[in-house]
Amino acid sequence: MIRISKNRHSKFNIDISQQGKQKRTYKGITYDSYMELQFVKEYIEPKLLSGEIIKYDRQIIYQLQPEFIDKNGKKYRAINYKSDFDITYANGDFKVIDVKGMLKNEDRLKEKLFKYHYPEIDFEFVGRSLKDGGWLPIDKILKARKERKKLKQSKLKENNL
Repeated sequence: MIRISKNRHSKFNIDISQQGKQKRTYKGITYDSYMELQFVKEYIEPKLLSGEIIKYDRQIIYQLQPEFIDKNGKKYRAINYKSDFDITYANGDFKVIDVKGMLKNEDRLKEKLFKYHYPEIDFEFVGRSLKDGGWLPIDKILKARKERKKLKQSKLKENNL
């Protein structure tokens, strides 16, 4: 039996239907994910209004490896990274931010390649955790989750004794 779904999703499981695009559109800009839209609303816009952020750009392409041809003549495409946000702060700092829900192995690899090729640029994965205080570096969120899990397990052990 073949099941036909009315919901259309991309290979990254993003709703690409008209309704899905409307949910991810804010001030005429369609974002790649709803989480990116939330980041703009909750982090970037308030800091733009307060003057802490001077400007931001979206989806700037950085080359991590140029295209090349191997000794057998096979051509390999370039490896590029497309940033979610490039933010310039009032104090002169510049950051490339990638908004993530969960990290994949390929994300860590791209992070390493980015930091190798662009050591002068601050690069950060950012996630949203209401328990930990909103928008934070993903490493801090993962560390806090790990500590909460340890605390929960130690409480369970105490109760079982």
